Amino acid sequence: MPENYRISILALAAVLSLSTAAHAEDADDTIVVSALRTPVETDRVSSSVTVLDLERIEQEQPIAVSDVLLRTPGISLSRNGGYGTATSLRVRGSDPGQTVLVVDGMRLADASTTDGGADFGNLFADDIERIEILRGPQSILWGSNAIGGVVNVLTNRPTAPLEGRVSIEGGSRNTLNARAGVGGSGKLLDWRIAGSTFTTDGISARTSGTERDGFERQSASGTLTARIAPTLSADLRGYYSHGSNDFDGFSGDSRAFGVTQTWATYAGINATVLDGRLASRLAFIETRTDRDNFDPARSVRTKTFDAQGRTRRYEYQGDLTLSDMVQVSFGAEREEQRMRTASPRDNTAPVETTSAQADTNSLYALARITPVAGLTIDGGVRYDDHTRFGENTVFSAGASFEPWDGGTRLRANYSEGFKAPSLYQLFSQYGFADLDPEHAKGWEAGIEQDLLDERVTFSAVYFERDTDNLIDFAYCPTSAPLPPECFIPGSDVERFGYYANIDQSHARGVEVAGDALFGPIFARANFSWVEAEDRTEGSTFGQQLPRVPQYLANAAIGYQARQGHSLSIALRYSGETTDRAGGDVLDEYLLTDLRGELHVSGPLILYGRVENLFDTDYATAKGYGTLGRSVHIGLRTRL
Repeated sequence: MPENYRISILALAAVLSLSTAAHAEDADDTIVVSALRTPVETDRVSSSVTVLDLERIEQEQPIAVSDVLLRTPGISLSRNGGYGTATSLRVRGSDPGQTVLVVDGMRLADASTTDGGADFGNLFADDIERIEILRGPQSILWGSNAIGGVVNVLTNRPTAPLEGRVSIEGGSRNTLNARAGVGGSGKLLDWRIAGSTFTTDGISARTSGTERDGFERQSASGTLTARIAPTLSADLRGYYSHGSNDFDGFSGDSRAFGVTQTWATYAGINATVLDGRLASRLAFIETRTDRDNFDPARSVRTKTFDAQGRTRRYEYQGDLTLSDMVQVSFGAEREEQRMRTASPRDNTAPVETTSAQADTNSLYALARITPVAGLTIDGGVRYDDHTRFGENTVFSAGASFEPWDGGTRLRANYSEGFKAPSLYQLFSQYGFADLDPEHAKGWEAGIEQDLLDERVTFSAVYFERDTDNLIDFAYCPTSAPLPPECFIPGSDVERFGYYANIDQSHARGVEVAGDALFGPIFARANFSWVEAEDRTEGSTFGQQLPRVPQYLANAAIGYQARQGHSLSIALRYSGETTDRAGGDVLDEYLLTDLRGELHVSGPLILYGRVENLFDTDYATAKGYGTLGRSVHIGLRTRL
């Protein structure tokens, strides 16, 4: 792309953000559950937050949750092929494992993966009502991994005695996506069940391959809330997904495939006492992920990889209203992580299995004070005691202020975050048991402005973050003498590398976002400048971190008639980056999408989209394929 063309695209996004801008979130949507793990008005949150409501999600027509996340400020994404493959999310230049994913209060993470983070590759936009993105370190309330931020996904909640939603769409590469959900709300009981199925022939996962690597996925979820008494209720929630995807070897086509299953369960009791001033929640949460890879070309054992990760959490949270000016959230948690992995060889030799476990006990508290109208001050502290790396304490402080009678909001926040070493980094054949946690300190300041009776709103944020003790893979020398770390602990078996605390990074940037509505015409845009530098002494010092574009931009403009018909065009720009430190360059790219809706009759809606309209060739990971032009048409309705 010519330099002047690139500059024009970035300038367009910035101008749209500042002149038409508005929140990605709905102006009427003022509650943020994830911010303080209790409902809080967005105007009182001191850190950057984006809220995507149901209308916005349906307008975007996403297949995966990542499809809509990457259109919000400060987020970049890489995927190793088509849908279902490894998907890495980076918030403000953070590592993929430094973002917490929560679905209906259930924190989803795989304890058996390399970084112990969330699997965004198998998270689809099924029966979702709301998505909240909280950017910046958030470890006070969310603990380990929340250095980049938190993605909180909320599924649909029933509001009528009986209601439902159904959608089905088909598209390029024999793609079929069907979703359905039904539920009801009564005096004593709220309930909902939902399910989905997805299948596609896909694309070749490796650019060197010629055959398509397909993917299929099924999921089911359910929620149940029972109101036992006026001040007592119980919650039951469950989630299950099963995905099977073909993938390639490093040299190209192969018959290999993988199967991933995820279970999550939640059981909680909610009670209020002291005339409603103290709300308490006691919950048990268990998540489990099974991952199995197979190669039919093998002669003895077709299974090439077997992994299971399980996490159990015991949580208590209290929300105490001391007065109209002072609210305090506090809690205690225990997390138990278990991991088992094996890589069976293609012979009859016994299979060697690696098992590991670690527990964390935590205490936290956060106070929110409103000394005068329009001003909210918050501050918090969290203490963790990990069975392996020991004790860790983090702090936060912030403020949100409306200096005049609405229309202008100022935010400022300082927060710390940490990420505990994963079980794989600690105990695998490449592990190092004495790793320290990654630790981050960040701050941000921003402004939001409403204009023309809130028809135009824009926001701008500046942020910085320093991260120490980053865990990375250290390669062993090829000649003797080898240091002790280059031997598997407790043995004289050599290894070619190990995990160590070797990296430091510094990130800073600007995020500008917004939306405008003038009659049937709507526009939205955001622009992000993210400078995420490697600060480790050596040849890569000062270089931009791999797979973190310095420039990101999104813009959309459309028409929505009174009858509900709509048509829009959207642009997404990602700047140049590298695939690895000092390595191959991934070129900048610009993608164009068209989306539309036609209200057929009553609640029945015909919708469709063309993604990557100009069939742009681009890459988010070196050597891995990306989706070309794709056409999808579907129907959805409410019952």
